[in-house]
Amino acid sequence: MERREERQRDVLAPIADFLFEVGMLKRTPRTGLQFLGSGSDSVAEHILRATYIAFALGRLVPDVDRDRLLRLCLVHDLPESRTGDLNYQNKKYVQVDEKAAVRDLARTLPFGSELEALLDEFNARQTLEARLANDCDQLELLLLLKEEKDRGNPQADEWIPFALRRLQEPISQRLGRCILATHSSDWWFAERGDWWVWAGKDAPAAAADPGDEGASG
Repeated sequence: MERREERQRDVLAPIADFLFEVGMLKRTPRTGLQFLGSGSDSVAEHILRATYIAFALGRLVPDVDRDRLLRLCLVHDLPESRTGDLNYQNKKYVQVDEKAAVRDLARTLPFGSELEALLDEFNARQTLEARLANDCDQLELLLLLKEEKDRGNPQADEWIPFALRRLQEPISQRLGRCILATHSSDWWFAERGDWWVWAGKDAPAAAADPGDEGASG
């Protein structure tokens, strides 16, 4: 019994380490927002929405391996738990050995070789799933930029064309244009009716007809 538990600990301890490491992504900021001048986002938040984009987009593309697409999005920025997030300005001057980061991250994990293969596929952009996963990465940035534009940041407009040009698949390009044509608050504030005055309750009698007081006066 003790030997079996020791063997399980040998397998589970690296997984526990891995899960703690994944938590670092919650505390790793997306550094490009420093240059945008507004917004706040972690790498973990970015990965989450990119994966939801993959979930939606995968249902619109015939013959795509949806499970693989989701896994590619889930791990695409995993090495940033070790390297941090480098924005485009940083990349002019700083080179990161992502291969070494991935190799060290995966070395003790029973699924380490799968992580390495997924990241290699994502970076190569040769398969349909990899191209779509890269598009999901850029569509998530596009959503963030549209949110900041809607909040009044004019610089977002200057960034948007570059994100659009990175989209590879036609369905991704169409979704990108749809995102830009949609206000970021429409999902909850599209119907601007009386609900937003009294939250569904009956209006007080004095406020029911604002014209009554003037008429009686």
